Amino acid sequence: MDKYQGNEDTLLNIAKIMIPKVCTVFIHEDDTVRHGIEVMKRHGYTAIPVLDPGERYIGCLSDSDILRHVLEAGTTDLKEHEKYRIKDILRRDFCPPLGIQADIDEVTDALLRQNFVPIVDDRNYLCGIVTRRSLIMYYSDTRGYAVPE
Repeated sequence: MDKYQGNEDTLLNIAKIMIPKVCTVFIHEDDTVRHGIEVMKRHGYTAIPVLDPGERYIGCLSDSDILRHVLEAGTTDLKEHEKYRIKDILRRDFCPPLGIQADIDEVTDALLRQNFVPIVDDRNYLCGIVTRRSLIMYYSDTRGYAVPE
């Protein structure tokens, strides 16, 4: 039996609530650690998706990864961090993605554990992200609640 049969509440078109890749901040695994630090600082994020040279999602860089690296490198001099690449400090198991066909329960469960969920297609290309805010807005719209902008 299809897991969605008779349960329309779990059906979700993720594309309707995700922030598309074109509007998402991300970096590449071959970027320098300095670049990663600067991007995170500029946008005020604590984690950002990381893509390989073929634009496939491979993980997220977090502020914890940066802190760990700075402590290991023993310097806060940004110039020194140009020697290191994102792929050298990235934890690939952090912030696992969901497929574009994920249901509302999977998205909700993931967002209980992480601030955003990367959404990938069946080839692991980043399609966008779903944030806690976008999920709350979805619930608000489907339930008729007013959420302040």
